[in-house]
Parts: sequence; structure tokens; C-alpha cells
Amino acid sequence: MNYNKKTVRDIDVSGKKVLLRCDFNVPQDKETGEITSDKRIVAALPTIRYLLENNAAVIACSHLGKPKNGPDPKLSLAPVAKRLSELLGKPVSFAADVVGEDARAKAATLQPGQILLLENTRFEKGETKNDPALAKALAGMAEVYVSDAFGAVHRAHASTAGVADYLPAVSGFLIQKELEFLGGAIANPKRPLVAILGGSKVSSKIGVINNLLEIADTIIIGGGMAYTFSAAQGGRVGNSLLESDWMDYSRDMIEKAKAKGVKLLLPVDTVCADAFAADANSQVVKAGEIPDGWEGLDIGPETVKLYCDAVADAGTVIWNGPMGVFEFPAFAKGTEAVAEALSKTSAITIIGGGDSAAAVEQLGYADKMTHISTGGGASLEFLEGKELPGVACLLDK
Repeated sequence: MNYNKKTVRDIDVSGKKVLLRCDFNVPQDKETGEITSDKRIVAALPTIRYLLENNAAVIACSHLGKPKNGPDPKLSLAPVAKRLSELLGKPVSFAADVVGEDARAKAATLQPGQILLLENTRFEKGETKNDPALAKALAGMAEVYVSDAFGAVHRAHASTAGVADYLPAVSGFLIQKELEFLGGAIANPKRPLVAILGGSKVSSKIGVINNLLEIADTIIIGGGMAYTFSAAQGGRVGNSLLESDWMDYSRDMIEKAKAKGVKLLLPVDTVCADAFAADANSQVVKAGEIPDGWEGLDIGPETVKLYCDAVADAGTVIWNGPMGVFEFPAFAKGTEAVAEALSKTSAITIIGGGDSAAAVEQLGYADKMTHISTGGGASLEFLEGKELPGVACLLDK
């Protein structure tokens, strides 16, 4: 996939109506509906401000949550319009529908320097089906399409990909940054390239491991999926998370890494517990020697040293997934140590969204990382080398 895409800077937006796809899928309090983190709204501000300052009329749209049967008042973007207005310090008009009478009327009278937010795109059943009629109706309100919702580019929906069939399509600054760092790490990394993969399941990272075996110099495995690799080599894993169906695959990956000269680092010791609980009794054992009735919940101190040494002289590090049960403080030490090691390395450090991003932010290392991705699922598919529909549809430079 070509990552060299046109951005808002490559086209003239002055006096034009711009359909801007944002990622305003913000977390909300279940009871009050109040936005609990406005990070995704803040992330969209540079592109919005650029468009407004360059005399564009901005028609912003986004999804929020997963409405089951059409419009759901609990998933309205009205609170987002209010917060966006506060952050911009100017009025944000809000349309009560997506492509209905209200949206069309407000879009028609929108002037350069003004912004309108449409209602939740998923209130339209055609959105997730990439319905051409919906895409055409959305595109019909504007003259240019700008995509800045990296968290949604792995989905071919009407507002993320379909509209590009009817309008010239370019990226906003958020997607530009993602393409620059994630695209750069895959297409032309500063070496050695070290990939750290954690999380619970091998099955969810197959595509990523396969692709990274072609491009990485070192792959580090942590988290729950390490126990499937351990069992595949004849290790005892007790009650640890185990995907027995994926043991053959794990053995194949170990052989493939050897054949390709890729260093595949697996835990050499484990912190195991007698229960899956924050206050469980714990002990450190060698990898593959977890007693019956115990389960591995974090990488051990020797593994921590091994992994931290591996990132110390890296050129590029990509990290996706925690090393242990990060939500339990007693079993967060592996994840914390890796985050700290990344904060000290001179390598380009790319955090692939989701739990790893949350961990880095929680630990106060966010400003020490080169790039923290805004899309969990999209980052993973990017690392798998998959074509992302919401990126593929943008104009090449």
C-alpha cells in the first residue's frame, strides 16, 4: 500500500465545503452520558483549525459507539458538539441527522470559517455497509473530503471510504502522522527494528507476527500469548492462558524466525500466581516450570532485563500489547519496565494504541515516546501489512 498520500496542505480549501471524517468515538459515563475523556476531540483540533483558518466551511462527521437499531439518544454526538465548541472557542452547529433535512439545510447555508457537526453516522444503517447511496448523499453536501479518523480507517464504511468515490480525498494531520511513523516503520525502518508484542492471545496477533518476521530484526513476545509458545516447546504452564489450537503455529513461528535470522525472544522466567486476582500469592519460576494450579501473570525479572537490553540499542521499536496483567499492580512490573526502557532509548518509539498506549500514558512516559497511535485495531492491521480501506481511498502524492 502506498503510504505517501496527499494532505490538506496539498489542496486549496479556501471557500470550499469540506466533509471532515473525525474520530469522536469518545468514552462516556454510562449514567450521565458525560464525556470522560476528550482526547479524541483534542486530537482533531489541528486539522479543524487549519481548515477554518484557511477559509473552509467544515462539515464534520463521526461515529459514536455501536447503535443497534438506528438512532439512540444515548449515542448522540450533541455532547461532542458542545465540547468541540468549548475547545475551539467558537460556535459549532449541530445537525439532528446525518443526511436528512436538517443536515442538508445547515450544510447548504454554512459559510467559510464555520463548522457543522452531523449526528452519529452509525444512526444510518447504510454506514457500516458502505452503502453507495449514503456515501453519495454525504459527499453531495461538500466539495472535498478530508479523512482524519485513523481509528476507523481499517473499516470500509460509507463515511470512511465510500465518500472518496464521489469527492477528491486527502488526509488530515492525524492520519498524516500515523502514515509517517507506522508506514515508515514498516516500509523503511531505522534499524535494528525491534517489535514487542504482548496481549493475551496468539490468535489475535498471527498476521502481525507473520508480517513482522519479514521485516523485523528482533521480535519480543510477552503477555498471555507467551504461554502458548512455552507449551509448544514442551513447557509446563499450569493454569496459564493457553491456546492449544495454536501450538503448532507457535512452533512454526520459532522455526521460521530461525530460518530468517530474526531474533525471537521469549520469556526465560515468569511471575506466576495461585489465582487470577490482584492480591494472589505469587512466585517467580523459570519459563516452562509453572506448577499445577498456578498461572503466569507477568514476565519475570530475568526476562525484564533481557527485553530491556534488546531495546537499548534499537533504531526503531514498535510496541503493541502489555507484558502481563497490567491492571493488577503486582503483575504490572514487566509492562512498567518495558515502558521505562522505551522512555530512555534513543530509538524511534512507536506505541500501537490500545492497552500499550494506556500503560505509557498512565505511567507518565507519553511525552518520551516518538509516536502513540490513535487506532488500536487500525494499528494492528497496519502492522499486519493489510490494506486499510480508509487510507487506500486517499489521493496519492
